[in-house]
Amino acid sequence: MILALLFLVFLGLIAVELPIAFALGISSICYLLLEGRTPFVIMVQKMTSGLDSFPFLALPLFVLAGNIFSRGGIAQRIFNFARAIVGHIYGGLAHVNVLASMIFAGMSGTAQADAAGLGIIEIEEMRRDGFDPAFAAAVTAASAIIGPIIPPSVIMVIFAVMTEVSVASLFLGGFIPGVIMGLSLMAMIYWLALTKRVNAPRLPRQSSRVVWQTFFGALPALVAPIFLVGGMLMGVATPTELGAIVVVYGIVLGFLYKELTLRELKDIFVESAIVYGILVFIISIAFPFGWLVAINKVPAIVAQWMLSLTSNKWMILILINIVLLFAGCFMETTAILVISVPVLFPLATKLGVDPVHFGLIMVVNLLIGTCTPPFGIALFITMQIARVPFAAIVRAILPFLIPLIGGLLIITYLPQVVLFLPGLLK
Repeated sequence: MILALLFLVFLGLIAVELPIAFALGISSICYLLLEGRTPFVIMVQKMTSGLDSFPFLALPLFVLAGNIFSRGGIAQRIFNFARAIVGHIYGGLAHVNVLASMIFAGMSGTAQADAAGLGIIEIEEMRRDGFDPAFAAAVTAASAIIGPIIPPSVIMVIFAVMTEVSVASLFLGGFIPGVIMGLSLMAMIYWLALTKRVNAPRLPRQSSRVVWQTFFGALPALVAPIFLVGGMLMGVATPTELGAIVVVYGIVLGFLYKELTLRELKDIFVESAIVYGILVFIISIAFPFGWLVAINKVPAIVAQWMLSLTSNKWMILILINIVLLFAGCFMETTAILVISVPVLFPLATKLGVDPVHFGLIMVVNLLIGTCTPPFGIALFITMQIARVPFAAIVRAILPFLIPLIGGLLIITYLPQVVLFLPGLLK
């Protein structure tokens, strides 16, 4: 009865749009008040012990790196290179949008950084080239989710801290799925353009000279993902140490490109600290909430319920996908993660699902939620940039949910797509 009240209070506070951290904290306190046996100091103990994790140090570094690369002139050079390569294909700048996001994903770490940083350039260029602004915003929102799938990834670090799964394995596991998601989006764009369902002007094919010029212009930025993936595969540094290297590298590039000043760098540090502070507060409050869920055997109850429906591992994964996709329509990504991991992760491991594979299933599910109505954060960001009505961007995003969910099914049912690169690390 008290446990039911925990969830009712939490959902009620979410319904009145109280910030997720306060909803988690207040509902946990209400439980302890009614239960009456557990001392309140347990809240502080669980909050501090949960944050006592070395991989957690990587989080501020990747947030900072994403902001530096967004505002240090790197995003424009990546976009120019992508335009020279794929701008002539049916779909034109829509393909450029996706490819640029795939490249930028090796630096951004969050969907918000991709949508807000690179998205400003992408949407403005597409609008100028004659694309419908709502379509441009939808492509940008859909491609932005690739950012946290291809390493580095803030959401993967949070998952790793909560489950004690290797950050390096999660990062490597996301590389191939990220490429699959990008190619599936490009296939949909090609079909929409070829069948004239959207107005997608093609650019003239660029000469090899222009391609090489833009390549060398973007080369310093293209090296950053190689630092991360190569460094992890060779074991020369931890993801946290590699994050620090990428931050320093981004600062050096920004000053060499003369796009960064000391004042702008100060603003980036302040902005990144605020974002990181919010994430830390949410995550720390989630630990006592997750502990209350665990001691009340909610994971075992959920597992028993799902196993009563079917004992087939793959059918249960489909049920998990449906639940997470539905939750993504109404809740913020971090909120779903901190609530669902304590419940679903034990069930997945009990079924024999590899922890890295399940981590990618969860991450991709939750990121698709960032571009699904009515509360997709990527939709709101790109809607503001493109200055289009919400209804228009919702109509434009619907075709892209097909390749995104198709990519999710590939990741779910072909574990080696995720586990191949982590296997090389081992």
